[in-house]
Amino acid sequence: MSARELVVLGTASQAPTRQRNQNGYLLRWDDQGLLFDPGEGTQRQMLLAGVPSSAITRICLTHFHGDHCLGLPGVVQRLSLDQVAHPVHAHFPASGRHFFERLRHATFFRDVVDVREEPIERDGVLATERSATLEARRLDHLIETFGYRLVEPDGRRMVPELLARFGVTGPDVGRLQRAGALELNGRTVRLEQVSEPRPGQRFAFVMDTRMCDAVYALADRADLLVIESTFLSEDEELARAYGHLTARQAASVAAECGVRRLVLTHFSQRYSDPVLFHEEAAAVFDGEIVVAQDLTRVAVPRRATAAAGPRPGAGGSGPG
Repeated sequence: MSARELVVLGTASQAPTRQRNQNGYLLRWDDQGLLFDPGEGTQRQMLLAGVPSSAITRICLTHFHGDHCLGLPGVVQRLSLDQVAHPVHAHFPASGRHFFERLRHATFFRDVVDVREEPIERDGVLATERSATLEARRLDHLIETFGYRLVEPDGRRMVPELLARFGVTGPDVGRLQRAGALELNGRTVRLEQVSEPRPGQRFAFVMDTRMCDAVYALADRADLLVIESTFLSEDEELARAYGHLTARQAASVAAECGVRRLVLTHFSQRYSDPVLFHEEAAAVFDGEIVVAQDLTRVAVPRRATAAAGPRPGAGGSGPG
């Protein structure tokens, strides 16, 4: 299987710091590259991270605050400079269509890239690739904002011992996978007899928002959840006023929704010690926690096995 990983390009919120660039996240998912919220400086961060512009197949903007989109002009112009041949699909809130147009054509350049604008009007499926479906849900921020998630369909994994027991070998394996049943040596062999369930992988991206049902819907059973934790709990009133989450709130979502790997990001410049975010999250979530740092890579966890049983907290209904 091709690599599935998150390349962190920036982790600051409204203002960058000496250690943190503004937002930017590139998700490698098989042959797809989804660039989320390219803030100012994203083009240079991609160079430092070793990510070529040709890796981008989709651009996904959650909303049109500057720290989530001011890097778009440089990224689009770099796509043209590098003469990227494949189309790049761009998803963004439809209410900000005029902002996208201004950013898309911020300056004069030789525009040769095929950017296909796909504004989001409502919750739902945006695209279906070979290996996953891209969905969006409206969040609760100061302006219209959407979160994203990728959902790979559940499948089945062939078990070599069972294949051998039923005498299924060579091309017959592929035929059985496609047809679901196969006549072999005078008997019918069914796919479920020689395979086991293989849960599909899920990725969720949740930026600027207060707690709301959509946060839980996006995070539900995510293998990798990237979520803002702009504030610590001591500043929860500020978080609510400005439409953000605390680290504790983000971690409580992960705990209730059965998340396997939690990535905290979008940190206010008022905090200098990232350990505080980990400590606050760990108090309510006992899974793996990553306090994101610029230019690091975070792998999507290996697929869960059916033997592991249902993920804890699956199907969370919301903040209650």
